[in-house]
Amino acid sequence: MNPNLNPRLIVVLLLTALILSACSPGQPPLPKPSPTPGQAAEADTFPSAEPPTLLEANEPPPAGSESQFRTDFSKHTVPYSDILSGGPPKDGIPSIDNPQFINVNKANEWLAAVEPVVLVRVGDEARAYPIQILMWHEIVNDTLGGLPLLVTFCPLCNTAIAFERDFDGQVLDFGTTGRLRYSNLIMYDRQTETWWQQATGDAIAGQYAGAQLAFYPASIVSWADFKAAYPSGTVLSRETGFNRNYGQNPYLGYDDVNESPFLYRGKETPGQLVPMARVLTLDLGGEAVAYPYETLSSLGAVNDTVGSQRVVVFWAQGTASALDSSQIPEGRDVGAAIAYSAEVDGQPLTFEVANGVFKDKETGSEWDILGRAVAGALAGKQLTELPAINHFWFSWAAFRPETRVYQP
Repeated sequence: MNPNLNPRLIVVLLLTALILSACSPGQPPLPKPSPTPGQAAEADTFPSAEPPTLLEANEPPPAGSESQFRTDFSKHTVPYSDILSGGPPKDGIPSIDNPQFINVNKANEWLAAVEPVVLVRVGDEARAYPIQILMWHEIVNDTLGGLPLLVTFCPLCNTAIAFERDFDGQVLDFGTTGRLRYSNLIMYDRQTETWWQQATGDAIAGQYAGAQLAFYPASIVSWADFKAAYPSGTVLSRETGFNRNYGQNPYLGYDDVNESPFLYRGKETPGQLVPMARVLTLDLGGEAVAYPYETLSSLGAVNDTVGSQRVVVFWAQGTASALDSSQIPEGRDVGAAIAYSAEVDGQPLTFEVANGVFKDKETGSEWDILGRAVAGALAGKQLTELPAINHFWFSWAAFRPETRVYQP
């Protein structure tokens, strides 16, 4: 990382470039089975801290929004004064609406072992969405295993989140508004042009204001871990129809813990952690918990109870930060963290790390970072993944300031 480069300048230059490239030619957009138990948790929602209520309709919407959107701005659950322009206009950061996919061997030609990818599993199908692509598009409208999914990434908050696109009897598809709230991506659906907050899945303005999308488990893992576990998996192709510098990080040095969030205007960040600390967050049964990566890296496995549910969080080294160096594979190793239900076939399990291997104390079985039992009495079993989300602390705390920060 070059200490002489100001990350805010880098982001401003990126946003300017994206505005200028918004008219780049792209491919035209094209117009469920439940996940197999143990491979991915059933789609779930994160309960809001408080049920959203509609605000007074007389507040004017964000400047310029009425000329770009047909949203019903009279319905909203957040003050419009909280919403900022991120720079690009509506769809200035283009979503991927007609995603193409390649096999692991082809992707191996341009993906480095330590590069971060977003892993999504539906039934027996596993798919990788390289962050080197997502950071330039932020939204992929996809279908996996027959399930319409929305796969998203907000670089300013380090949030990779998947949602179901089935909503209110229809399949929604999404684009970027060019607006931010607490530095977090605000999306819109093209059917009603309702605005949705990426971090929470909440509809914050428009016809569906007050509703929430269903979360679907997605995790950030290394390319090496993905291809070893799923050699027959599919990978989002760089043939997106857009000309972007895939593999380069336009947010050079952004995740330096000594820096401050960019384009953040909101609540003061609670002082348990520095604003740019990496955390894995869980919200179950009305209880929100943040697991700092610094703590996870020292423990390897954390056993906890969240909202009365037994959980375990695994951490393993070997995944590069996408927001550190100018070339993503050269980013420092921040590791990968994934949360699971801590039981198999009704049997509660307690986990530890011994000689770099995850083991459950009850049977002595060995597990990998992807929640698969690879040796022992439970070999072949799969832990149920929970919809945990990576965040920078400032981002999560802005939405859930009452969060418990895990302490060993």
